[in-house]
Amino acid sequence: MVPSDRSFERASVAAFECLTFTPQALANNVALSDFSMLIPNHALVYHPLALPQPASSSFAFHPHRHFFPPDYELRRRASFSDLTLARVSASAGDRRRSSSTRERRGRGGAMEEVRPLAQLLTATLGGSGGGDAVRTATAALDRLASSLPRFPFHLLSLATGGENQGLRVAAATYLKNYIRRNIGENPSLEVGKEFKDQLMQALLQVEPEILKVLVEVFKFVAEVEFVKQCLWPELVPELRLAIQNSDQISNNANCKWRTVNALTILHALIRPFQYFLNPKVVAEPVPPQLELIAEEILVPLLVVFHSLVGKVKATHNMTDISTEKIILIICKCIHFAVRSHMPSALAPHMASFCRDLIEILDSLTFDSVAPSGNEYLQRLKAGKRSLLIFCVLITRHRKHSDKLMPDIVSCALSIIKYSSNISKLDFQTERILSLAFDVISRVLETGPGWRIVSPHFSSILDSAIMPSLAMNEKDILEWEEDADEYIRKNLPSELEDFSGWREDLFTARKSAINLLGVMSMSKGPPMGSSKSTSSKRKKGEKSKRNSQQSSVGELLVLPFLSKFPVPTDDNASQSTILNNYFAVLTAYGGLEDFLRDKQPGYTATLLPANWVVGELSSCLPEDMSSEVYSHLLKALSMTDTTDTSCYPVRVAAAGAMAKLFENDYPPPEWLPLLQVVINRISNEDEESCILFELLNSLMEAGNESVMVHIPDLVLPLVGAISKFLPPNMEPVPQVAEKGFATLALLAQCWETFISEEANEHETSEKCASGRAIIGRAFSVLLQEAWLKPKNLLESQTTAPPSCIDHSSTLLRSIMLSVTEINSILELKLSELLLFWAHLIADWHAWEESEDSSVFDCIKEVVRLSTEYELAEFLSRRVPSPPALPVPPLSIIEGIGAFVSEAIAQYPSAMYRACSCVHMLLHTPSYSPETKSVQQSLVIAFCQAASSSFYRIQRKQPSPRWKSLLLVIASCHLCFPDTVEEILTRNQDGGFAAWVSALCLVASPSCTIHLSGESEIKLCVRALVEVIERLLEQGNFASGLGRECFSSLLEATAKLKEVEDNAEEEEEEEEDEVQEESGDEDEEETDYEDSDDDEHEETQEEFLERYAKAAIDLEDSIAVEEGDVENEDLELDLGVLEEFDTQQLVFSLIERHREVLLKGQVLPPQLASTLLGAFPEQFSLLLQHR
Repeated sequence: MVPSDRSFERASVAAFECLTFTPQALANNVALSDFSMLIPNHALVYHPLALPQPASSSFAFHPHRHFFPPDYELRRRASFSDLTLARVSASAGDRRRSSSTRERRGRGGAMEEVRPLAQLLTATLGGSGGGDAVRTATAALDRLASSLPRFPFHLLSLATGGENQGLRVAAATYLKNYIRRNIGENPSLEVGKEFKDQLMQALLQVEPEILKVLVEVFKFVAEVEFVKQCLWPELVPELRLAIQNSDQISNNANCKWRTVNALTILHALIRPFQYFLNPKVVAEPVPPQLELIAEEILVPLLVVFHSLVGKVKATHNMTDISTEKIILIICKCIHFAVRSHMPSALAPHMASFCRDLIEILDSLTFDSVAPSGNEYLQRLKAGKRSLLIFCVLITRHRKHSDKLMPDIVSCALSIIKYSSNISKLDFQTERILSLAFDVISRVLETGPGWRIVSPHFSSILDSAIMPSLAMNEKDILEWEEDADEYIRKNLPSELEDFSGWREDLFTARKSAINLLGVMSMSKGPPMGSSKSTSSKRKKGEKSKRNSQQSSVGELLVLPFLSKFPVPTDDNASQSTILNNYFAVLTAYGGLEDFLRDKQPGYTATLLPANWVVGELSSCLPEDMSSEVYSHLLKALSMTDTTDTSCYPVRVAAAGAMAKLFENDYPPPEWLPLLQVVINRISNEDEESCILFELLNSLMEAGNESVMVHIPDLVLPLVGAISKFLPPNMEPVPQVAEKGFATLALLAQCWETFISEEANEHETSEKCASGRAIIGRAFSVLLQEAWLKPKNLLESQTTAPPSCIDHSSTLLRSIMLSVTEINSILELKLSELLLFWAHLIADWHAWEESEDSSVFDCIKEVVRLSTEYELAEFLSRRVPSPPALPVPPLSIIEGIGAFVSEAIAQYPSAMYRACSCVHMLLHTPSYSPETKSVQQSLVIAFCQAASSSFYRIQRKQPSPRWKSLLLVIASCHLCFPDTVEEILTRNQDGGFAAWVSALCLVASPSCTIHLSGESEIKLCVRALVEVIERLLEQGNFASGLGRECFSSLLEATAKLKEVEDNAEEEEEEEEDEVQEESGDEDEEETDYEDSDDDEHEETQEEFLERYAKAAIDLEDSIAVEEGDVENEDLELDLGVLEEFDTQQLVFSLIERHREVLLKGQVLPPQLASTLLGAFPEQFSLLLQHR
């Protein structure tokens, strides 16, 4: 068959559109000679992935009108003319045979590589092998990732063509994690055009389950290649073409490219632009990539969106699921596109787009009978996204939303009028109601919006806000199902802990409370600028304006709320009165900002209700303190009756107390309150958790009158917490963790208290007695938790990480209470420390909890072992048979495992871990029998520090360099041969690289030079040791030796300068302390007066401050991840502190001056510095210059 010219052109176009995304498919799957058949007089063969021409439809993209420039067809034909000429120039038959051979070989090799990969991925799914098999397979995959050249390609092929869905999901998931870990960080991973094209081709065709995972891969690649580096210029044109030719847009059900998939790719591409990308720019312009996307894709999509909305309006019912998904995804795309910026191409179309969004919202049902099915769920999500877009437009793009506000407000009002049906609505529908309230709140804060909303204030209060706040059948049902969850959603407290994003907590009731607060504060449209954020108001001016004009709260809200009767014994049977007064009390809780500006009498006239008291804590007059706390104590002490649970009353009272403490509203007496709280802690887990949080608030808000009672509080608390401890080291329940956290806070408060008391009464017997009581109580609790259950050291290989951080604080308090050797035996301190060391040796919760208490405890252990002899601190006895004759870890070995893991794996703990190394190596007294323990620590620390250093060595010098280099230096001072052997094994420079880097940071000219006295002293000691080694080996004449000696002289001079300045700084600090103590009263007065001069920061001022901070951060030394605040802490060098560093240096020069000074020319500045620092010893250098 010989094709006609027209059929030839269609085949060429189809093949070109396929090649746009799959250039590698031509080499791997289709022989080159097959495309030579496109030439006339050859048999016509279509590529299997070639796309059909889009059929006409009412909402299909027109190829010329929307997506393609006028000369697109000419340029496309020209490209194929070149392709045809190239194909004619060679023998079609020869190329067909050679290509077939290469294809068979390539497929065979690929199959050999893919088969074991598929087996390992299948093993990660679990099955009969259990967790060990999964870990083994994962480790094998990690090794395969570094050895297999086309590893990501094979994963992608399995994700799209695996034999079952489990394998496809596993391959896609591992690919996602592999790309996330390596892209932009691993130079060996090059995301070239071939991989990007194959990824795009896969995304357009995979099923939804795989699309959800693979689109994350695309997001990682696009953020680096397109958003940050602009290395993917063809992405937008190709994505535009894919959307046009997809199945729903082209009305071709046989097309393999899915419209939902293509739009999902677009959504992932736009998501990074929802935030500002350059914090250094005050007014960041629209990124050019987003402008391109908007012009080339989003604007044409709005035509499709309008057609789809018209289809929805015409049917008066649900459309198919694909149409609903397309509507939703387009809404998401537009939302993220305008969330921070307004692309110029989109701005003219926002009015018509918003009218389409209103049509979507009008199609929703808010009565009791809503359509069921996934189609309506997608419609609800589109409605939710529509309201989010309205909020963004009103808040960020007033210029484009002012004219739309009447229609937006009308739409929102038509939604909130269904608040009376709130008890019958599901969560998704109620979320729409909540967002409608939020839209009106945003509108009300603008000048034009106030004029639009204010005529509807009365109807909003009566028909929308009040029904939303009133108690209904859903409240009763939710209360009976889960009282705690109900309180979290409807009566939130500062004592509750929330983690993650909890959208279910954003209820219509909360949004209605917020709108009520905004209404109450409003007094009419803002004067002056139309932008409410640009006004600068001082507090005095604000108060003056408030006194001149009445607010809506005074004129409308309070009179409205006052008309509802208070429930009494006579009318309590009427449910309407109870339900409405529930709404009244809830409404008062939302009027905090309004009532704060009023006289205290306003609040005093309200009926005391626990939650309302907490919400209005900042408005209460001081003379009501006794009455308020008497009421709350009574509520907190209420006991349950046979028919009634007083749990919500007690929880609300606890939350109110916490709010009062937060707002500096102390009780008349602290002790009765403390006793009531502790006595209420019982076996009720949820209530006890809240009481523990309340006790924490008491400690943080209290003063000396609270701290002095801590020893009396600890004993009953320990007894209560012991009841929550599980047997046999099961996972610790949450209530026990809360209890440990409270005890840790008590311990910290007590140490702060006695440190302040010591300044006044150094021999205070009361403080010493209290510390002893606390230490004994904590010891009893930890023995109960750790030593009474079956010995964990023998029964398990790992330990649960629960409470380790807080337990470390308790353990440190026990050690601080030790005053004699007998106390160690009475408190069973050695046994507790041994168990604790075993726990932290297997610590893997670095990102889950704080670890500062563990490091503080390590320092205290080392101090205690120096002052007293701790059993099993350095070594343990060999266990007796039938146990294996292998001694378990000693205390210091467990600590060493913890510290080395921190250095190797966790930058957030690196500085603190490195500071512990010097103390562990140089403070204990190692005997000849325990030298092997010190050597094992040196090996672990050196391996961890060197691996971390060589990993970051390729980058520019960073603050982490210092800590790692000094760790290696400490290790080298202990066992130089062992350390040099470890360093020499490394392929990144080894020993010489470490010495050169140490010399670099020793120089004052380096940006990360050593600053602390202990750091410089350790560096000088290490350089002396290195020079001694080089002299012994006869290698000093090398460039490395000269570099070491020059750096040694610089560091020695710097150390002398630091030591000389130390005394002067101490004297200056003493003078400053005296001056500050004399000026405290004046400073407090100045601070109080300064309140009148404060003004609310405008958006422009915030952006300027934010940009300046970003510029300062970039201009200064790059701050890497890590605990940088601990970088300048002085190191505890133990026995190294005893060395006279100056004598050590000049002794070295005197013994080896001929070799050291031969050919050594000191820079003039260094020579001058040395002369000023060491005038007597400088003659040693002058004689041999």
